[in-house]
Amino acid sequence: MLNDKAREIYRLMAGFVAEHGSSPTIREIGEMVSITSTNGVRYHLGQLESEGWIRRNKKLARGIQLLKDLDPARSRRAEAHSGIPIIGRVAAGLLAGAEEEIEGYVSLDEMFPARDDLFALRVKGQSMKDRGILDGDVVVVRRQQHAREGDAVVALVGDDATVKTFRRTADAIELVPENPDFPTLRFEGEDEVRVAGVVVGLVRPMGIARRT
Repeated sequence: MLNDKAREIYRLMAGFVAEHGSSPTIREIGEMVSITSTNGVRYHLGQLESEGWIRRNKKLARGIQLLKDLDPARSRRAEAHSGIPIIGRVAAGLLAGAEEEIEGYVSLDEMFPARDDLFALRVKGQSMKDRGILDGDVVVVRRQQHAREGDAVVALVGDDATVKTFRRTADAIELVPENPDFPTLRFEGEDEVRVAGVVVGLVRPMGIARRT
Protein backbone atom coordinates (compact mmCIF):
# COMPACT_ATOMS: atom_id res chain seq x y z
CA MET A 1 0.00 0.00 0.00
CA LEU A 2 1.23 3.50 -0.80
CA ASN A 3 1.80 5.94 2.03
CA ASP A 4 0.35 9.44 1.81
CA LYS A 5 3.63 11.04 0.68
CA ALA A 6 4.16 8.55 -2.14
CA ARG A 7 0.56 9.07 -3.29
CA GLU A 8 1.07 12.86 -3.21
CA ILE A 9 4.28 12.51 -5.24
CA TYR A 10 2.48 10.42 -7.83
CA ARG A 11 -0.38 12.92 -8.08
CA LEU A 12 2.05 15.82 -8.57
CA MET A 13 4.08 13.88 -11.14
CA ALA A 14 0.90 13.15 -13.09
CA GLY A 15 0.09 16.86 -13.11
CA PHE A 16 3.63 17.69 -14.25
CA VAL A 17 3.45 15.19 -17.12
CA ALA A 18 0.07 16.55 -18.21
CA GLU A 19 1.45 20.11 -18.28
CA HIS A 20 4.96 19.54 -19.67
CA GLY A 21 4.70 16.28 -21.61
CA SER A 22 7.59 14.69 -19.69
CA SER A 23 8.28 13.44 -16.19
CA PRO A 24 9.96 15.70 -13.61
CA THR A 25 13.54 15.20 -12.44
CA ILE A 26 14.27 13.97 -8.92
CA ARG A 27 15.26 17.49 -7.90
CA GLU A 28 12.01 18.93 -9.29
CA ILE A 29 10.01 16.30 -7.40
CA GLY A 30 11.80 17.26 -4.20
CA GLU A 31 10.91 20.92 -4.75
CA MET A 32 7.26 20.05 -5.38
CA VAL A 33 6.89 18.13 -2.10
CA SER A 34 9.46 20.05 -0.02
CA ILE A 35 11.91 17.15 0.36
CA THR A 36 15.46 18.52 0.32
CA SER A 37 17.21 15.14 0.18
CA THR A 38 17.34 13.40 -3.21
CA ASN A 39 17.66 10.12 -1.31
CA GLY A 40 14.35 10.90 0.35
CA VAL A 41 12.72 11.33 -3.04
CA ARG A 42 14.32 8.11 -4.29
CA TYR A 43 12.89 6.24 -1.29
CA HIS A 44 9.33 7.18 -2.25
CA LEU A 45 10.00 6.51 -5.94
CA GLY A 46 11.28 3.07 -4.94
CA GLN A 47 8.01 2.39 -3.13
CA LEU A 48 6.00 3.54 -6.16
CA GLU A 49 8.06 1.29 -8.41
CA SER A 50 7.80 -1.75 -6.15
CA GLU A 51 4.01 -1.31 -6.02
CA GLY A 52 3.83 -1.15 -9.82
CA TRP A 53 2.88 2.52 -10.13
CA ILE A 54 5.96 3.68 -12.05
CA ARG A 55 8.83 2.35 -14.15
CA ARG A 56 12.19 4.13 -13.97
CA ASN A 57 14.97 4.42 -16.53
CA LYS A 58 17.80 5.52 -14.26
CA LYS A 59 19.96 6.52 -17.22
CA LEU A 60 17.58 9.38 -18.06
CA ALA A 61 17.01 12.50 -15.98
CA ARG A 62 13.33 12.41 -16.96
CA GLY A 63 13.03 8.67 -17.17
CA ILE A 64 9.98 8.04 -14.96
CA GLN A 65 7.04 6.38 -16.70
CA LEU A 66 3.67 6.55 -14.94
CA LEU A 67 1.83 3.24 -15.18
CA LYS A 68 -1.44 3.93 -13.37
CA ASP A 69 -3.91 6.72 -12.91
CA LEU A 70 -5.48 7.93 -9.70
CA ASP A 71 -8.70 8.08 -11.78
CA PRO A 72 -9.44 4.40 -12.65
CA ALA A 73 -11.67 5.36 -15.60
CA ARG A 74 -8.90 7.47 -17.12
CA SER A 75 -6.45 4.66 -16.46
CA ARG A 76 -8.57 2.27 -18.52
CA ARG A 77 -8.55 4.78 -21.37
CA ALA A 78 -4.76 5.07 -21.13
CA GLU A 79 -4.41 1.30 -21.39
CA ALA A 80 -6.04 1.54 -24.80
CA HIS A 81 -2.93 3.36 -26.13
CA SER A 82 -1.12 1.27 -28.67
CA GLY A 83 1.34 1.95 -31.42
CA ILE A 84 4.90 3.11 -31.82
CA PRO A 85 6.09 5.62 -29.18
CA ILE A 86 7.43 8.99 -30.36
CA ILE A 87 10.39 9.30 -27.97
CA GLY A 88 11.72 12.71 -28.93
CA ARG A 89 13.13 14.78 -31.76
CA VAL A 90 16.10 14.25 -34.05
CA ALA A 91 18.11 16.83 -35.99
CA ALA A 92 18.06 16.88 -39.76
CA GLY A 93 20.47 19.77 -39.74
CA LEU A 94 23.12 20.42 -37.14
CA LEU A 95 23.54 17.96 -34.29
CA ALA A 96 21.07 18.29 -31.45
CA GLY A 97 21.04 16.86 -27.94
CA ALA A 98 19.45 13.41 -27.70
CA GLU A 99 16.84 13.08 -24.95
CA GLU A 100 14.45 10.16 -24.86
CA GLU A 101 11.04 11.30 -23.67
CA ILE A 102 7.79 9.84 -24.96
CA GLU A 103 5.70 12.68 -26.41
CA GLY A 104 2.99 10.68 -28.11
CA TYR A 105 2.26 7.57 -30.17
CA VAL A 106 2.10 6.69 -33.84
CA SER A 107 -0.61 4.07 -34.32
CA LEU A 108 -0.06 2.45 -37.71
CA ASP A 109 -0.44 -1.21 -36.89
CA GLU A 110 -1.26 -2.27 -40.44
CA MET A 111 1.89 -0.70 -41.91
CA PHE A 112 4.22 -1.14 -38.95
CA PRO A 113 3.06 -3.87 -36.54
CA ALA A 114 4.08 -2.44 -33.16
CA ARG A 115 7.22 -4.18 -31.98
CA ASP A 116 9.68 -3.52 -29.18
CA ASP A 117 12.41 -2.67 -31.68
CA LEU A 118 10.51 0.21 -33.32
CA PHE A 119 10.34 3.82 -32.17
CA ALA A 120 9.55 7.16 -33.80
CA LEU A 121 11.27 10.55 -33.87
CA ARG A 122 10.05 13.92 -35.05
CA VAL A 123 12.49 15.52 -37.49
CA LYS A 124 13.89 19.03 -37.01
CA GLY A 125 15.66 20.71 -39.92
CA GLN A 126 16.00 20.35 -43.67
CA SER A 127 19.29 18.48 -44.19
CA MET A 128 17.43 15.39 -45.52
CA LYS A 129 14.87 17.18 -47.73
CA ASP A 130 16.21 15.77 -51.02
CA ARG A 131 15.51 12.29 -49.65
CA GLY A 132 11.96 13.34 -48.89
CA ILE A 133 12.45 13.71 -45.12
CA LEU A 134 11.23 17.18 -44.19
CA ASP A 135 11.15 19.34 -41.08
CA GLY A 136 8.26 18.17 -38.87
CA ASP A 137 8.02 14.67 -40.35
CA VAL A 138 7.92 11.65 -38.06
CA VAL A 139 10.39 8.91 -38.97
CA VAL A 140 9.82 5.33 -37.84
CA VAL A 141 13.11 3.73 -36.79
CA ARG A 142 14.15 0.13 -36.17
CA ARG A 143 16.62 -0.17 -33.31
CA GLN A 144 19.89 -1.70 -34.55
CA GLN A 145 23.58 -0.94 -34.30
CA HIS A 146 24.59 -1.70 -37.89
CA ALA A 147 23.64 -0.16 -41.22
CA ARG A 148 24.12 -0.83 -44.90
CA GLU A 149 25.54 1.63 -47.40
CA GLY A 150 22.86 4.19 -48.24
CA ASP A 151 20.58 3.50 -45.29
CA ALA A 152 18.95 6.51 -43.65
CA VAL A 153 20.03 6.18 -40.03
CA VAL A 154 19.66 7.83 -36.68
CA ALA A 155 23.21 8.20 -35.41
CA LEU A 156 24.54 9.22 -32.02
CA VAL A 157 27.67 11.34 -31.72
CA GLY A 158 28.42 11.71 -28.04
CA ASP A 159 25.17 13.00 -26.54
CA ASP A 160 23.92 14.34 -29.89
CA ALA A 161 21.63 12.68 -32.42
CA THR A 162 21.07 13.26 -36.11
CA VAL A 163 19.35 11.59 -39.06
CA LYS A 164 21.57 11.19 -42.12
CA THR A 165 22.47 8.78 -44.93
CA PHE A 166 25.06 6.21 -43.84
CA ARG A 167 28.23 5.77 -45.87
CA ARG A 168 31.41 3.85 -45.05
CA THR A 169 34.74 4.59 -46.74
CA ALA A 170 38.05 2.74 -46.46
CA ASP A 171 39.09 4.76 -43.42
CA ALA A 172 35.99 6.49 -42.06
CA ILE A 173 32.26 6.51 -41.44
CA GLU A 174 30.37 9.38 -43.05
CA LEU A 175 26.94 10.76 -42.23
CA VAL A 176 25.79 12.35 -45.45
CA PRO A 177 23.06 15.02 -45.68
CA GLU A 178 20.64 14.99 -48.58
CA ASN A 179 20.82 18.76 -49.01
CA PRO A 180 23.83 20.56 -50.54
CA ASP A 181 23.56 23.34 -47.98
CA PHE A 182 24.77 21.02 -45.20
CA PRO A 183 28.23 19.46 -44.70
CA THR A 184 29.02 15.74 -44.57
CA LEU A 185 29.99 14.56 -41.07
CA ARG A 186 33.11 12.36 -41.16
CA PHE A 187 34.37 10.14 -38.34
CA GLU A 188 37.64 8.23 -38.57
CA GLY A 189 37.11 6.30 -35.34
CA GLU A 190 34.08 4.00 -35.03
CA ASP A 191 33.86 4.79 -31.33
CA GLU A 192 33.07 8.43 -32.23
CA VAL A 193 29.74 7.58 -33.84
CA ARG A 194 27.11 4.93 -33.11
CA VAL A 195 24.14 3.85 -35.19
CA ALA A 196 21.02 3.85 -33.01
CA GLY A 197 18.66 2.64 -35.71
CA VAL A 198 17.68 2.56 -39.38
CA VAL A 199 14.76 4.59 -40.73
CA VAL A 200 12.09 2.18 -42.02
CA GLY A 201 9.17 4.52 -42.54
CA LEU A 202 7.90 8.08 -42.63
CA VAL A 203 4.70 9.71 -41.37
CA ARG A 204 3.67 13.15 -42.61
CA PRO A 205 0.49 15.03 -41.63
CA MET A 206 -1.31 16.43 -44.66
CA GLY A 207 -2.43 20.03 -45.03
CA ILE A 208 0.50 21.53 -43.13
CA ALA A 209 2.65 24.15 -44.86
CA ARG A 210 6.24 22.97 -45.32
CA ARG A 211 9.49 24.83 -45.76
CA THR A 212 11.51 23.56 -48.71
